[in-house]
Amino acid sequence: MPFGILECKKMEIVPGTAFMSDQDDLPPEFADIPRDRLKHGTGRFKDVILVPQPSDSPNDPLNWPQYQKEVILLIVSFTAAIVGAYGPMLSPGFVEIASNLNITVEILSQATAWLIFTLAMVLFLTNPLAKLIGRRPIFIMAIMVMFATSVWGAAVKEYNSFLASRIVAALGMAPYEVLVQCTIGDMYFVHERATRIAVWNLFLLTGISGGALIAGYIIEREGYQWTFGVCAILFGVLMVLVVLFVPETAYRRDGVVVVPVEEGSVEGEDEKGGLHQGHAGEVHMKLAREHDLRHVEGGETAMHTSYPVGGGEVEKKHTYLQSLRVFTGRYSYAPIWKLFVRPVVLLFYPAVLWGFLIYGTTLTWIVVFSVVNAVIFTKPPYNFSISETGLISLSPFIMTAIGEIISGPLNDWICIYLTKKNRGIYEPEFRLPLMIVAVILGVVGFYGFGAAVEYETHWSGPVLCFGFANMSLVFASTCVFGYVVDSYRTLNEEAFVAINARNLLTFGLTYFVNEWLAAQGPLVVFCILGSLFLAVCLLTIPLWIFGKRIRSFTGRNEWLQRFMNDDS
Repeated sequence: MPFGILECKKMEIVPGTAFMSDQDDLPPEFADIPRDRLKHGTGRFKDVILVPQPSDSPNDPLNWPQYQKEVILLIVSFTAAIVGAYGPMLSPGFVEIASNLNITVEILSQATAWLIFTLAMVLFLTNPLAKLIGRRPIFIMAIMVMFATSVWGAAVKEYNSFLASRIVAALGMAPYEVLVQCTIGDMYFVHERATRIAVWNLFLLTGISGGALIAGYIIEREGYQWTFGVCAILFGVLMVLVVLFVPETAYRRDGVVVVPVEEGSVEGEDEKGGLHQGHAGEVHMKLAREHDLRHVEGGETAMHTSYPVGGGEVEKKHTYLQSLRVFTGRYSYAPIWKLFVRPVVLLFYPAVLWGFLIYGTTLTWIVVFSVVNAVIFTKPPYNFSISETGLISLSPFIMTAIGEIISGPLNDWICIYLTKKNRGIYEPEFRLPLMIVAVILGVVGFYGFGAAVEYETHWSGPVLCFGFANMSLVFASTCVFGYVVDSYRTLNEEAFVAINARNLLTFGLTYFVNEWLAAQGPLVVFCILGSLFLAVCLLTIPLWIFGKRIRSFTGRNEWLQRFMNDDS
């Protein structure tokens, strides 16, 4: 029982548990394959065994040039930043915008709530579709929707059309909030992913916090319509970049398994058509699936063949024009209904439900700040202008950036330290101690903001607390995504959808928060929010204790394994 984590005696190797000593650092699927037959990294990673093992195909995204991967990452991450800004960017001008549209601030905040609700629902559509038909058509559709709704938002004069533009925009926002994580998994090896996820998260969270900062000046000087106009310009440029430089990253890659071949056997095909090589005394491998990626090219069905390590003819590299195809085939052979239902089932996994509650409450409370800031700071005793209200977002912008720089390396250091203390055995629960930092920052942020506003302290008090709450989100999200990714590696896409259903929580609260604030005041509102945040964070303690047994239970449940992993 290392550090209070209860051991499981029903499985020899529990999903998520890994051996990181010199002799046992291979993933289970490669454990019996000689290391010289496996592909390794290059440069300072030359001793790192690549996970997943790439195919020999030049069209495998894992084999793409590094500069191409980084260009794709920067394009989709920058798009995610603008998408992140699109939702809360109007918050500094809520009072003025409501007046221009002849509605109340409460009704205007409900428009944001309906956008968030639609976003929550769309996630259950876009990610399964991306798993079925690939990432590229979804990304292109999404950026086109964002461009169109930005133009629409810049032109509207009355509330109903404004509301419709916000709701439709959710169709384009969803993929860039969640699908980017899956794209990172397509292109990067395990030892490269943490840094790239941090890059995407930095873009997204600074977009959310920094959008209001810039929008405040735009609204004050040019009117709120120009916030949409600037977005339209940016999305127009990014749309061209996505079409030209973001090819399909989904790839159906056959796994390799060990096939013992008796002495004297010859090279040929196994009973399922997989290639093998018959040299006496060697360990041989075959294709793990009978079928693999099919795509339509010139009206015919062709095959992407992922050959096992050590031999086989490889396909030709796609030309640039071929890489621009929008639809390149089907990437999952599971029934469509399974793809849509799996995220719902996964939401009932205790670890994923914990992630949903932690990420959902923290991010929802952050959105509440954006909804109420204009109401609080444009009135006495602060009497901020619209641009000054936008400047409030400078605090979370800076705190988020600092948090991203600290949280990732600190989390990795904690994991390495605990793994060494645990005789080289890594448990995903080692990601959880960082929640202590998130709790401290969140308690200061939420309770402090309510008290500072209630007792009318200097503006620096609530502004700093706003920043601490955002920094808390950074540390909490690092724990959530790190733990869930390590616990359920083959179900990351479904897990991201389930966790981001937190938009349902956000919808419910933002719909009535201004009325609640007016009725009970900031101290009561933010003390209740802080208490709920603290209660949810305390669920981390039983997860630390029982997490390994929970992972064992889901790993041993035959029905869950068949339903969640079968591709048929």
